[in-house]
Amino acid sequence: MPRVVSLVPSLTEAVAVTVPGALVGATDWCDRPADLDVTRVGGTKNPDVDRIVSLAPDLVVANEEENRAPDLDALRAAGVEVLVTEVRDVPGALRELDRVLAACGAGARPRWLDEAETAWSELPVPERRTTAVVPIWRRPWMVLGRDTFAGDVLARLGVDHLYRAHPDRYPRVPLSELCAAAPDVVVLPDEPYRFTADDGPEAFPGLPCALVDGRHLTWYGPSLAAAPRVLGAALRAAHR
Repeated sequence: MPRVVSLVPSLTEAVAVTVPGALVGATDWCDRPADLDVTRVGGTKNPDVDRIVSLAPDLVVANEEENRAPDLDALRAAGVEVLVTEVRDVPGALRELDRVLAACGAGARPRWLDEAETAWSELPVPERRTTAVVPIWRRPWMVLGRDTFAGDVLARLGVDHLYRAHPDRYPRVPLSELCAAAPDVVVLPDEPYRFTADDGPEAFPGLPCALVDGRHLTWYGPSLAAAPRVLGAALRAAHR
């Protein structure tokens, strides 16, 4: 079994539940599974390269968006193999998960990945489409822009976010502009910024707000199987 270090929380969960014992290191932000007991190697943006190398991993799994190229280059320079995922949509996430799990020693495709593929392939065609803005940060306000995995997830659920054609992937947009756009719903995930009922909706008076689980919106891993149901329920609740 290869020794694996994961620098991506969603991949940490995917590897841990599929290939128990393969992970020897993960970031401080990797909180799934709850009982994960591995060496912590710093953050996704500032991993401790020396600590990772000291673990003598056969493979480090990373993501081109979540992790910094200089850190990955430093690992390669130290002789560590690095597998970097690139995910822009749900089909791509499923393909990358297959690739990562095979590289980490999975003998067969896990059931949860089959269930995730079925859940997304069998989604009914939305009866109507709605518009949204999707803040991911405040102070300053930032939203989903072009070419994002979360944007594709929402689109498959019938939600078109208004900045999907913006030149930037995560543009900074003044709050006044977001409110003036008058979307059908404001989607507020609990990561990377932790929006809550008391921190977020008050900024959008008169607009329906859907507080959603960021793990189901932005993670690609075991959560993908339940994501259509969980996110769909949260979006419907915003319109009641």
